[in-house]
Amino acid sequence: MALNRRQFLTLMGGSAGAAVFFQACGIPEKELLIDSPIEMPEDLVTGIDNWYATSCRQCDTAEGIVVRVMEGRAKKIEGNVDYPINVGKHSPRCEAGVQGLYHPDRISSPLVRTGPRGSGEYREISWEDAIGRLTNELQNLEASGDQSQAVLVTNPIGGHLGLVADKFADVFGARRFTYEPLETSVVRKALSDVFGQNSMPDFDIDNSDYLLSFGADFLSTWASPTRYSRGYGEFRQGHDHRGKLVHIDSRFSTTAANADEWIRVNPGTEGLFALAVIQSIVSKGHISDSVVNALTGGDSGWLSTYSPENVSEEIGVTPETILHVGEDFSHSNHALAIGGGSAAAHSNGYASVKAIFSLNHVADNVGKKGGVILNPDSPIGGLEAAPSGNSFAEFQRLTEDMQSGTVKVLMVRGADLFYGLPDTSGFKGRSANVPMIVSFGGMMDDTTSMADLILPEHHYLEDWGTDIPLAGVGYELVGFQQPVVRPFFEDRGDNLGTKGFGDVLLALAQVMQMDLGLNADTFKEVIRESARELYALGRGSINAPTFEAFWNGVLQRGGWWDVNAKGPSSAEPDRLDGISSPVITGSGEFNLMPFASASLLDGRNASLPWMQAMPDPISTATWQTWVEMNHKVAEERGIKEGDVVTVSASGRSITALAMPNPATPPDAVSIPFGQGHRDGGRYSAGRGGNLMAILDAVHDETTGALAWAANKVSVTPTGEWVRVPKFENTVPDFPRDEHNHVIELTSEDTH
Repeated sequence: MALNRRQFLTLMGGSAGAAVFFQACGIPEKELLIDSPIEMPEDLVTGIDNWYATSCRQCDTAEGIVVRVMEGRAKKIEGNVDYPINVGKHSPRCEAGVQGLYHPDRISSPLVRTGPRGSGEYREISWEDAIGRLTNELQNLEASGDQSQAVLVTNPIGGHLGLVADKFADVFGARRFTYEPLETSVVRKALSDVFGQNSMPDFDIDNSDYLLSFGADFLSTWASPTRYSRGYGEFRQGHDHRGKLVHIDSRFSTTAANADEWIRVNPGTEGLFALAVIQSIVSKGHISDSVVNALTGGDSGWLSTYSPENVSEEIGVTPETILHVGEDFSHSNHALAIGGGSAAAHSNGYASVKAIFSLNHVADNVGKKGGVILNPDSPIGGLEAAPSGNSFAEFQRLTEDMQSGTVKVLMVRGADLFYGLPDTSGFKGRSANVPMIVSFGGMMDDTTSMADLILPEHHYLEDWGTDIPLAGVGYELVGFQQPVVRPFFEDRGDNLGTKGFGDVLLALAQVMQMDLGLNADTFKEVIRESARELYALGRGSINAPTFEAFWNGVLQRGGWWDVNAKGPSSAEPDRLDGISSPVITGSGEFNLMPFASASLLDGRNASLPWMQAMPDPISTATWQTWVEMNHKVAEERGIKEGDVVTVSASGRSITALAMPNPATPPDAVSIPFGQGHRDGGRYSAGRGGNLMAILDAVHDETTGALAWAANKVSVTPTGEWVRVPKFENTVPDFPRDEHNHVIELTSEDTH
């Protein structure tokens, strides 16, 4: 279907006007229109730089950043000193944003498949052609009266982009799914039930004096690690006391390494530990009767089933260990309990995390210094934090619909389903029954390379956006993302290059004559209309006489916030129930304890060489998939560092490099997520093993979330050996071991 001139200009719209980073909170006289030509003229060397505030999108935290731009090129990323989430700090993942912007494997125009799926055979088409092809498919479904055969799957997106995506799916009648490989749905539901909020509260680690964490590697990858790490520095050194951290986990993580006390428990028993701590405190009368009645439903007798003496053997610790934790927790002035990560990734995950967070009601710390600070509602109606992903069980039902032929158009944005869904879901095979797969990916990841039509979106440094933080700061906050450079492929003309996902959806809606109720033609206009609502409030961090001055101020500071608009000061405890024993599947002898890579996370950053080369905080390994196993067990089996081993689970397997480690329990092995991509560019394709692929389909019994920590595996040496790439081992060629077969690696593997 052809676009008319207005629709075409709308699609191609979205300027890159950016406001220079604030100087003493002043407002610049005018915006600076910046340009980023591919070939920089030799005589354009002025040496003048500008800094632009925006939001990082390398992970779900959306930290506030400032980007150094010289002659239209983004050069360096730093933390925004003014932004409340990270207050000038930033994660190493943020640094790699410039590599994503100038990545040599970015898709530079819309593509249509010309060969078999997965063959990589595509040809360029215009945006007009691409929009027309997708529009025709959607209108055919509309004519048949079954728009539900269209499915839109995205990563967790909130703010205005999530609003546009939700409205588009709702008005058209498409089914809307949110996908995240390592689900937060268990933690989100537990927080909602325990504190009455859908968003994650602010954990006041700064002012706590006793922090009890369960499974959550909050100093590395969990929720908002930059914010928590900054708070942890205050926790340790910022007051007249040195806070004590006790970490309860089945794996020796970065957080465990920094703890005063790491208590290793059997996988899936973190909730039993928390419930035993509650029972020990209740038995000594250290909790008010009202809290006890609320937590137990008026009958505390059933708690005795979870006394330290009754559950210590299943947990794998002594009763004395549980009792001393309960004693310290109940006698601290500002005790705080948090939990997630592997503690939530079991069949009993929801019940466990609910018990963990309920410890804060036991400590009576809700709304208090050093405790749990609840967040207010969004200052803009309809604008929310990114939702949690649909459960693994829901995606399994989606694949069944694909098998039955009731999914005709599958649209995917920011969700690498072919990579992240375990093989047990059947997604890969059943996707063959979907007539049209559309990807909005800007890189050839595993899903995009299987698409029939590719509509590449801008890099986030080229695009507009907003963010309501999932892990808030205890008061109203809206982050603003502005383009800091013009689109890199702009020189290819208006009908090629990349476009913003929000603008593409708005153009589709216009072509199909759908009213999304947003009163705007471009995504930037959608954001500006909401900014007018903030301006009309007449309060907050930006004080300006006109809206245009307010708009510039918001862009300069990277957002808007009001420290006086706080959340509730209390929450009613929710009743606890018993916790079942975890379901662990597989016939292997080792408990598999997966973990999110500090650099690659769930695999989303694998295309970036800086992230591939960033050493793991514990092992210092890089560029590969490794297996942490107990050093004595490895020695008994004749396994040494660098031996290539096969890790098998229920007939599925990957290969990885052995990493003996004295902190790994004898009955367990740990493997990071993130490697094993079939596609994804020259730095990630064919590297390492995809741990997600071998996991069994174990669900959390309440939410249906994937229990990714509930597997047993076998580890078998292959007889091959490779020197493990590490921080201290960046040499072009690996030394040979004359006594073992050596796998040849290219110099790229040692970066």
